[in-house]
Amino acid sequence: MHQQLATTERKNVNQEPIYMDNLSPSFTARSKLWVYPIAWIFLFSTATFSLAQPPSLSDKLSPLIKAHEGKVAIGIKNLTSGETYYHQADLVMPTASLIKLGVMTAAYRLSDQSKIGLNDMVLLQKEDKVPGSGILTSNFSEGASFPLKDAIRLMIAYSDNTATNLVLDHIGIRTVNTTLTQMGFPNTRINAKVFKGSTTSIAPEQTKKYGLGSTTAKETIDLLELIYSNKAATEKSCTAMIEHLKKCEDKDMIPRELTGKLKSIAHKIGAVSDARTDAGILYFDGGPVVICVLTAENKDKRWTSENSAEILIGKIGLIVFEHFQTKK
Repeated sequence: MHQQLATTERKNVNQEPIYMDNLSPSFTARSKLWVYPIAWIFLFSTATFSLAQPPSLSDKLSPLIKAHEGKVAIGIKNLTSGETYYHQADLVMPTASLIKLGVMTAAYRLSDQSKIGLNDMVLLQKEDKVPGSGILTSNFSEGASFPLKDAIRLMIAYSDNTATNLVLDHIGIRTVNTTLTQMGFPNTRINAKVFKGSTTSIAPEQTKKYGLGSTTAKETIDLLELIYSNKAATEKSCTAMIEHLKKCEDKDMIPRELTGKLKSIAHKIGAVSDARTDAGILYFDGGPVVICVLTAENKDKRWTSENSAEILIGKIGLIVFEHFQTKK
């Protein structure tokens, strides 16, 4: 009886869970020899994994945006990988001449619908001439006539203001906005003819707030994607629009640090005293990439290539190229 009880008690003792506090000092000391190295290996591998993660577009662009003295909206989309980056991309911003991208799109869609003809002749009269960018005002005589498609080409390649007004006279300001709204771009609007806001504005409050036109970064990259994928109009029309955009002569914004790096770029810029804009398609091994950068209320209003907003847009273009080029 006593022997059976003693055996049972020893069995219960042997079944007790082993706690570190119950271990002998020598066993505890030995355990530290393998516990500590494993802990360090785990911490080191975790830190290494964290350090190995490449910086995101947000990591690269946020310091530039924060440092800029003005409002910034950005949209970026890699049309191959689908990777996107947005900053204030739904914020309605002034376009300056970037709105001419929307005017061109509307014209080609109307042509596809046989509502206008790209070979329709437009007539340049004295009262049509306006200042600013372009070549018609200073190089063409009153009474000159040429096809509408040539006026569109001048509007994009040279951002010609007089050519833009001739296109608008032919297709209508309201028609441009109706077309863009039907395409799903209600915030991409033109408000008046160039340099004739006081007499031709169809939305005086919008003209006062945004000037020539308005858009969002998201709507602009979506519009460019539709053009690239031949969905903004017929394939023939979209190809023609891309070719117009590739002839854009400005090199001070997105392309300023990309000389020799891209296969090509199809883009359109805009500039007024306190706003700089640029949007387009970058063709290179890591792309194509659609990019739109809108700036407004800029402190730096200088009309030089060293304007801080133009430098910002150029740096963003380079970062986008380098970010996606490494992923080819």
